[in-house]
Amino acid sequence: MTVNIQTVRFDADGKLTEHVQKKIAKLSNYHDRIIKVDVFLKLDNVVHTIKDKVAEIKVSIPRNEIFVKSSSKSFEQSFDNALDSVITQIKRKKEKMAE
Repeated sequence: MTVNIQTVRFDADGKLTEHVQKKIAKLSNYHDRIIKVDVFLKLDNVVHTIKDKVAEIKVSIPRNEIFVKSSSKSFEQSFDNALDSVITQIKRKKEKMAE
C-alpha cells in the first residue's frame, strides 16, 4: 500500500503527518488489497478570516476508488471524519463483494 500525503497552501508539521500515517496504516485491517491512498490536506476559504481545514482521502482498491472530503476547524478532526467515512465505504464494498 502506497501512501501519498500532500499539503496545499501550508506546510504540515511532523505531528500531523505522523497522525495521518498511523491512522492510514490501520486501513489494511479493513481491506487487504488496497493499492494506494492519497491524502490531501488543504486550507480552504482563504478569503475569510476563519480558515476551514479540509481533508480529502482517495483510496484505490482493485476495480474501485473511494473518495471522501471533510472539513472542520482542525486538520486532525477533518482527517478523522473523512477516514471514518472511508472505513464505512470499504466495509460496504466488501459486504457487496461477499454476496
